[in-house]
Amino acid sequence: MDQTILQAEQTPDTELIKRILAGEKRLFEQIIRRYNQRLFRIGMAVLNDDMEAEDAMQTAYINAYEHLKNFENRSSFETWLIRIMLNECLAQKRKKQRFGTEAEGAAENIKTMTSPDKILMNKELSGVLEQAIAQLPEKYRMVFVLREIEQMSVKATGEALSIEEPNVKVRLNRAKTMLRESLNGYIADNVYSFHLSRCDRIVANVFAHLQL
Repeated sequence: MDQTILQAEQTPDTELIKRILAGEKRLFEQIIRRYNQRLFRIGMAVLNDDMEAEDAMQTAYINAYEHLKNFENRSSFETWLIRIMLNECLAQKRKKQRFGTEAEGAAENIKTMTSPDKILMNKELSGVLEQAIAQLPEKYRMVFVLREIEQMSVKATGEALSIEEPNVKVRLNRAKTMLRESLNGYIADNVYSFHLSRCDRIVANVFAHLQL
């Protein structure tokens, strides 16, 4: 691996942002690759559709880049980016509802995910996991994805979702009781996988829009 790329991968968010704002614009690729998996899982938790999740991710990254100078370090960059992603997901969801095109049920979504990325996954296991999570009410599903799959802290999850820490714990416990016990050991490694081809596509689309 190129030494420059390796160094960038290990550089903290705050330093990357300073360098991007100073003119090293292509370092934004490291931000995208660093958070692709997390944002995709958040998108799936809200939208239950892989292509809609990708669209939301691209818009979130574009908005983040265009407003990067406004990031003031009041919270972590991760929290700031997640909020942008959540806002975009919710906006997409409201838009669909206004036009009377409600998202299809979770089971149907999983059946129709037939992209090459999906074929690469263990269909039976990932389908069961994704369907079980998709059936959770949204407020529980979001907490479960951030805490159990993304391993975010209670504090960071609360900040991202704008809820109190006790509420995070309550919702997580409720989510767990609604999932089958047999799923618990497998979710983190198998649900909503974001393969390299997807990662490359997101980078290419965002950079094309931003003309970087």
